[in-house]
Amino acid sequence: MSPAPRKRSHALRTVLPLLLSMIGVLLYGAATAQAAGATLEAESAQLSGGAAVSTEHSGYTGGGFVGGFTDANKGSASVSFTVRSEAAGAGSIAVRYANGTTATMTLSLYVNGERVRQAGLPATANWDTWATHEEAVTYKAGDNTVAWTFTASDSGNVNLDNATPVTPTTPTDPGPTTLTHQAEDAFVSGGASKATTATGYEGSAYLAGLTTAGARAVFSVDAPAAATYPLTVRYRTTDSAAATTTLQANGTTVRRLTLPGTGGAWATADTDVPLRTDLNTVALRTATGDNGGYQLDGITVTGSTPSATRGATLPYTGYEAESGSTNATTIGPDRTYLSVPSEASGRKAVVLDSSGDYVQFTLTKPANALTLRYSLPDNAAGTGTDATLSVYADGTEIEDLPLTSKYSWVYGGYPYNNDPSQGSGHHFFDETRTLLGRELPAGTVLKFQKDSGDTAASYTLDLVETETAPAALTMPATGFVSATTLGVTPDDSSDDTSALNSALATATSQGKGLWLPSGTYDISGHIDLTGADLRGAGQWYSVLRGKDGKGGLFGRGGTSNVQDLMIAGDVSYRDDANFDAAVEGDFGNGSTLQNLWIEHTKVGLWIDAPTTGLLATGLRIRDTFADGVNLHKGTTGSEVSQSSVRNTGDDGLAMFSESQAVTDCVFRFNTVQVPLLANTVGIYGGHANRVEDNLLADTVTGSAGIAISSRFAPVPFSGTTSVQRNTLTRTGGYEPNWQSKLGALWIYADSSDITAPVLLKDNDILDSTYSGLLISWQKNISALTVDGLEIDRAGSYGIEINSAGAGTFTGVTVSGATDGGLSASGGFAITRGTGNTGW
Repeated sequence: MSPAPRKRSHALRTVLPLLLSMIGVLLYGAATAQAAGATLEAESAQLSGGAAVSTEHSGYTGGGFVGGFTDANKGSASVSFTVRSEAAGAGSIAVRYANGTTATMTLSLYVNGERVRQAGLPATANWDTWATHEEAVTYKAGDNTVAWTFTASDSGNVNLDNATPVTPTTPTDPGPTTLTHQAEDAFVSGGASKATTATGYEGSAYLAGLTTAGARAVFSVDAPAAATYPLTVRYRTTDSAAATTTLQANGTTVRRLTLPGTGGAWATADTDVPLRTDLNTVALRTATGDNGGYQLDGITVTGSTPSATRGATLPYTGYEAESGSTNATTIGPDRTYLSVPSEASGRKAVVLDSSGDYVQFTLTKPANALTLRYSLPDNAAGTGTDATLSVYADGTEIEDLPLTSKYSWVYGGYPYNNDPSQGSGHHFFDETRTLLGRELPAGTVLKFQKDSGDTAASYTLDLVETETAPAALTMPATGFVSATTLGVTPDDSSDDTSALNSALATATSQGKGLWLPSGTYDISGHIDLTGADLRGAGQWYSVLRGKDGKGGLFGRGGTSNVQDLMIAGDVSYRDDANFDAAVEGDFGNGSTLQNLWIEHTKVGLWIDAPTTGLLATGLRIRDTFADGVNLHKGTTGSEVSQSSVRNTGDDGLAMFSESQAVTDCVFRFNTVQVPLLANTVGIYGGHANRVEDNLLADTVTGSAGIAISSRFAPVPFSGTTSVQRNTLTRTGGYEPNWQSKLGALWIYADSSDITAPVLLKDNDILDSTYSGLLISWQKNISALTVDGLEIDRAGSYGIEINSAGAGTFTGVTVSGATDGGLSASGGFAITRGTGNTGW
């Protein structure tokens, strides 16, 4: 083909190639490939819509090339190859072409009747010069139709010489590979479960049960930069049939994967996945149209970085004020309830109370955003004071940071109030965040200074966290409708509650998600989620802002997905009856809450039955007035992971089996700091729940680090409650109502015996305020196993037991306990295994 038709010198030039084409079709059946890598001549393919065989330019292979992709045939010209594939799976098709137009031209690639993508074919030197362009495709087993078509949206005007397919072959077991993400470490729901009956898998288990619609395996993947990463799936099928599954990244569908049948052998399939910087979720989900007929050993994401081995993998770098350079006063350490340092991270802080006082840090990583944890004095009415604080970078002022004490300071007795006349002031600290509008390179000296215009009497600074906030996300190309097109207007300070509920209902009824562009949306009540998909432009950009203690998301059943936004409440003291949680209610089966920033609400998450299979991950929950998270009565098979929880007014993370057992739930890979009342983690009854791989620090009053407790009359424990691989630092605390000293790790039989197994394995207790392990009280604790516990420094005993019952202790080491290694009373029977020292 040339840009314009050319006159033939005689008829034979036209007739001969057509005869050759007809003979080729008869011999080869539209150019069927017999093996991977076999070259298919275009003149032997199926031609339509004006595409025709030609020989007028040199350099082609075979008996000619195919032209006719001219403007006159736009929307119709097509060449179709038949490609035979031994197995289903990922492959490619390379086309040899000439493009003498001097510009990149396009054709559309179709496989088995479905448009794959538009392909750009760069210019070649002239019409006698040929180049090769390759595109990735997915083949089915058997014959596939692969077509290059000049659609109405293409520019066409190229010649095609041949095509070379690369097709998948029946996979063979590649043997063990060292997966970056083992299947047994994934979050699973919807019927997927761990299995061990097959052989040849890596790690401790693989996943089965993926055939159920909605079954999923979700992996947490940390990426050093936003890019597309190679991904390998290790799997097996029990027979020769291909399996299909849907690959998702951060809640968005990437593509359907076809996994060739393996006949029971383990095999690998390669694809790729787009990831954001830092924490991502990568999921394999059995979506509509998938058969899920495979078992999963895990995935390898080439180029990903290992996640933290304990605690959350976080996008920011933290700097403690007391570790910075300062000319001001450092207070603490002090763990005394109602003292300011008792509520500071690490029990120390820096006070700026004179003009010119500062604290500064040298950044170890670039940053364009920061979060500051601070305390200002309250006013006499308890309603808060406002002031600025000056921020400098390398000696130049860059921000007057607005601060307030509105959301700090409560008074009186539990549940506390906002009246300073009640005394016992506490809840000193709050946080503020800001986008700096510039990138500060590593090595920048970041300084916080009280200048003459900074009018608060004092500024108590606890820590700063700096990070590189990503750019605002854009709405997915398909499957979403913007709230602004459905009557919702951000940033106008009007109440958006009704408009958001209407927009969500409309989007959901259309089978679409609701997109919240960057901006602030004011809410004064519940935003109802019934099988809804609600997404924002990111935690730094899309904000739901509450009013007068009200405003939050309420689950009313169905499978919902909420991600990439902030819920900024307006709660300034605790009122359980009248104020709202950020996220509350029934979230059906298989819901996801991801990348949410929550602050100044009554509770962060309060989840109720019949919620099952909920994944809550990548959360920042700060400055709530009750629990950070409470998985409440009847919640099953759910997980909170990779989240930061700080400065809660009650338990940081809780499972409360009130009237119905919380079952098979887990808190893992979380960082929980400074709950002002109660525990970093509390498990109150329930069946077979787990606390794993968390970093827990700095409890204040009425508190343990982890409490396994029958307090509050929950449904009794059943199954094995497992507490494994957690680090507890400066935890435990004084309970003034009981005049009791609570241990860092506390097994507490209160309203009922704890007779079901409790496993404590490979935990570390560091610098406990009182005893490291406390086992109490008047009921029986009869099936305790402690294996691999390190207690390093304790303000009282290493192990303190005030209960009847029995337990087995192996590999338990105690050092630096003020009152001694062990105090035991109540008739508790201790069975000592090997490896115990110091008690």
